[in-house]
Amino acid sequence: MDQIDYIIVGGGFAGFFLAHHLQKNNKSFVLFNGQQISGSHISAGVCNPVILKRFSTFWKSKEQMDYLETIFSDIETYTGNNYIINEPVARIFHDKAEKVQWRKNSLKEDLEPFLDNDFINLNGVENPLESGIVKNSCRIDVENFFKDMFDHFDTTGNLINESFDHNSIDIENSIYKNFKFKGIVFCEGIHTKDNPYFNTIPVLPNKGHCLEVKIEQALDPFIIKKKHFLFSLSDNRFYYGGTYDRFDRTEEIDPEFIEELETGLKAFYKGNYSITKIKTAFRATVDDRRPILGSHPEFHNLKIFNGLGARGVLNGTYFSKVMFDYLENQIDLDPEIDVKRFY
Repeated sequence: MDQIDYIIVGGGFAGFFLAHHLQKNNKSFVLFNGQQISGSHISAGVCNPVILKRFSTFWKSKEQMDYLETIFSDIETYTGNNYIINEPVARIFHDKAEKVQWRKNSLKEDLEPFLDNDFINLNGVENPLESGIVKNSCRIDVENFFKDMFDHFDTTGNLINESFDHNSIDIENSIYKNFKFKGIVFCEGIHTKDNPYFNTIPVLPNKGHCLEVKIEQALDPFIIKKKHFLFSLSDNRFYYGGTYDRFDRTEEIDPEFIEELETGLKAFYKGNYSITKIKTAFRATVDDRRPILGSHPEFHNLKIFNGLGARGVLNGTYFSKVMFDYLENQIDLDPEIDVKRFY
């Protein structure tokens, strides 16, 4: 029987960022990843410290942005690749009132580092009222990040490509099959509903659709935002998305949301384009917009790290360090993120 520190269940942002901290601190672990496609895998990966509907910031946005460079610099040391793409968000204004509100908010202490007071006119798209730039925003190369992380942890022997069987846990003796563990951390996203130990935790599935489109016209190197995000991938391929749907629980592509995306794109891009891929998956969201960290109230060797929501990269990077410190350094969790708030 193999003696290890932790079993991680789930191969999205939460699972891999936590795996990074365990590896960095020489902790033994395995990560179980089934065949499910999570919201993390098709996400835009935009790291944006501003809520673009209201031009406001959110809880711990500065701390999350400050930590981003640190964790990805660490990851680069073993994957050999940098995943931060320093293209800022450019928000197309809908009306003059938005410009006024942006400029007013840019003078606030918490927003001054992020809202550029100078506006620009983007080439290749319609933005007659100009666009505002979110300073210090960026995006992550999501596709290559997951490819490299899967490859890396497969090579190191930490990755187990099979579904986790909750019924095979011997909680009293901290044994799962041939592993003797100190703790299991469930990073299952919406699949926590199938976890008999955490299925009462209100993780809400939020279905998203996104498009990969082929655009021949050159666009300025920004993450262009009106209703959805548009940015360049490579070879004239662009990401456009994503939608939000709290009601549909099926994995089918919904034509209604594809129509929403096409309508949104045509509202500011008037050139020709073709859809090359349509993707859909579920984000794990929480009504109070806080991630979920902590231990089961009865079985303290069972842990949860979930609820990263639409800000999967920022929440995942920052709170994976919080989760590690909770596990290994006995640092108490902020009540706002502690799973205890649901018991």
